[in-house]
Amino acid sequence: KMAGSSTPWIGSAYLFLQSTCKTIALPSLYESSQKKPSVFKALKLALADSTGSMNGVDMLKVHCSHPHLIVQLKFCKQENCRRFLRSYREGALQKSLQSHLQLSLATAPVPLEMELKAGSEHLDNMLKDEERCLECIYREKPDRLRDEEIMELEECLKSLTIHQSINNNVAVKDYAAMKLPSLPYPSQDSSLLTQATFSFQGQHFDNRTITLDDHQKFAKLVSKKWKQVGRSLQRSCRALRDPVIDNLALEYDREGLYEQAYQMLLRFIQSEGKKATIARLISALEENGLISLAEEILGLHSNEDCS
Repeated sequence: KMAGSSTPWIGSAYLFLQSTCKTIALPSLYESSQKKPSVFKALKLALADSTGSMNGVDMLKVHCSHPHLIVQLKFCKQENCRRFLRSYREGALQKSLQSHLQLSLATAPVPLEMELKAGSEHLDNMLKDEERCLECIYREKPDRLRDEEIMELEECLKSLTIHQSINNNVAVKDYAAMKLPSLPYPSQDSSLLTQATFSFQGQHFDNRTITLDDHQKFAKLVSKKWKQVGRSLQRSCRALRDPVIDNLALEYDREGLYEQAYQMLLRFIQSEGKKATIARLISALEENGLISLAEEILGLHSNEDCS
């Protein structure tokens, strides 16, 4: 068996992309600060098309190695990996990416060549043997966490989606799956969603969305109590309802507490969008006695051990 009954299915592969048009170099486009978000958007949407879900496959990092753009992929479910392989084998992924690149870059059609590798194995040579491809991908466990640049691009894309939907008063079709879910029911924390300021330890602070710096401090310092904080946030966040927190603990067990905590808060931020406020996080930390961590995140320069 590729995985035990209690072990999440996780595998990794590299997707090599090259434009066959001499005037279009994908690495150069991705290295351009102006074009990078457009290329990322096309990749994200094409991969979503291939699995039928925005979360079907994760991009861990995008490498520029002229003439190739190399995308490191992580699969957390075997069925999603099967869908991806079929889409790749049938040419649907290639057509989808070409279409999304053309739309995102507002350019002429972008002809592509693709290659798929898992470790030293060239999967293009065995695509008809789906089980063998799955075994190769499963053997290659991800060797890195998701790159910070990828997370920033995800946030940028989400913000752009919301902004366009509001400005056009209509949901953009390509991004329908990325619309933020509404809260399932009122909670005791609902007042923290919209208030401009909040109080902590007798001081008043501006309420704001959680930043990357907040996110990293939380993951670094919360230690084993990340689950307790997650269950506090769970009451007003549908994306963290059971069994999500326990699944995250299993899925990222090999990576350790930092990544488990990071992924939990990432789920909260991605689900709640602008409602993922610092007030809600601080309230959850207070509830679980993590006062020194709250002080650190708020810049009160506490050096106490938050674990």
